[in-house]
Amino acid sequence: MAAEILINVRPQETRVAYVEGGVLNDLKIERKTSPTLVGSIHRGKVIRVLPGMQAAFVDIGLDRAAFLYVGDIREDSDDFEEREPGDLRDEEEELPPPTPKTPIQDLLREGQHILVQVAKDPIGTKGARLTTHLSLPGRFVVFLPTVKHLGISRRIESEEERERLRVLVHKINPSGGVIVRTAGEGAAEESLKADIDYLDRLSKEILKNYEKKKNVGLIHQEIDVELRALRDLMSEQVAAVWVDDEEVHKKVSKFVTQLMPRYKHNIILYEEQKPLFDMYDIDLEISRSMDRKIWLKSGGYIVVDEAEALVVIDVNTGRFVGKKDLEDTILKTNLEAVKEIAHQLRIRNCGGIIIIDFIDMEKESHKEKVLSMMAEELQKDRARTNIISMSPLGLVEMTRKRIRPSLIKELCEPCSYCEGKGHIKRRSTIANEIFRELERDHVQPENKKTNVMVHCHSSVVDWIYEVEGETLAFIEKKIHRSVTFKIEPSYHIEQYEIFVL
Repeated sequence: MAAEILINVRPQETRVAYVEGGVLNDLKIERKTSPTLVGSIHRGKVIRVLPGMQAAFVDIGLDRAAFLYVGDIREDSDDFEEREPGDLRDEEEELPPPTPKTPIQDLLREGQHILVQVAKDPIGTKGARLTTHLSLPGRFVVFLPTVKHLGISRRIESEEERERLRVLVHKINPSGGVIVRTAGEGAAEESLKADIDYLDRLSKEILKNYEKKKNVGLIHQEIDVELRALRDLMSEQVAAVWVDDEEVHKKVSKFVTQLMPRYKHNIILYEEQKPLFDMYDIDLEISRSMDRKIWLKSGGYIVVDEAEALVVIDVNTGRFVGKKDLEDTILKTNLEAVKEIAHQLRIRNCGGIIIIDFIDMEKESHKEKVLSMMAEELQKDRARTNIISMSPLGLVEMTRKRIRPSLIKELCEPCSYCEGKGHIKRRSTIANEIFRELERDHVQPENKKTNVMVHCHSSVVDWIYEVEGETLAFIEKKIHRSVTFKIEPSYHIEQYEIFVL
């Protein structure tokens, strides 16, 4: 299926969309005010070691200290000695940290300087996650300066091709570890060697800069988002790369000509008046992916709720009534939901633990069909995913690798009115809180004549006078005071203050 890459550039924001068959399949957004840190390499300083958590906080020059887990520390962290790791866990991008053998307090000390790479951007209240296992991505390979390891992308399925690549890498004999990426399928020995040699020189330059730098801070920055996208996504399936900025078009053309010259004629400057993303209604798709409720074509819908470390997705039949019987209707809704869920996970970039509440199915064959389709759809995802199981209640547990904040976190902020709770108290609730405080704190003897005034939101005052008149009279009689209200237009609906006059 033909694909296109659309690069939309504005002074403060760059957006890259990967479109396949006219459908948005991947989206990357980077703003100059909050660029991604993933892949950047820093000289860090250990500021606190936590034996109880087997982790350390490391200052890398950011506002918030970064987090380093013991399993992400090379036990020979002062030099680039070879180490044989375990099995390759990710398809092409990542090497799993070994099972820690040495306690963190024996590996690090406060005040120590170390070379670290950002593995995950700061998310929510968490600082960036670090690793001392460096990985430098190229076009065809990921180079691992700190280990001796050979891995092949799981997406390269041909055993004959996998063996060919293994032989070539052994022949090249790199100084560090190598993971051959999906783009390396069919690559000639010269191309692989050029990629490995360049990344090897880069790793040595990074080490020199680390030794020269005396203070904490950045040593090596990953390339810009549009170049990263082409490095990672460019393939024979991509018919065109559209760029709507002349300067970036020149930069992208130069990059592609140097790194993958066979695709240099696919880079096209978009000069139409119509916005680039309107070619495939991508802005509409982005807006849809920020909604809580997503409608399915059949009339069913899914509801997506995102917490800090958990995403919950609920599937409902909605307006879909089916044609045959209830079980058939439920199965069709669940299968349609599977495709939309996999699509939404990619576009929203949801990560961490994901719980999907499918509509309950009686037949085991139907459950197996839904799980099978889920696994099939998730194979299209570049992020690592893992489906755990389906519970008797119809809940599917899965995980998806999270590196950067989700689309919601990127483009939205907590509601300034409800402070991110997603709800506010009812007027009746606030009115009763006022009454209880009056009853608790403002009772006076009958012979005194002082009154109280309540400053609050206009809608609460309206509710009290329209609905709670009887309750107000009861409270006034009980506390032996007259209660008046003053409307405060600037008050939050839940805010009120009581003054004695």
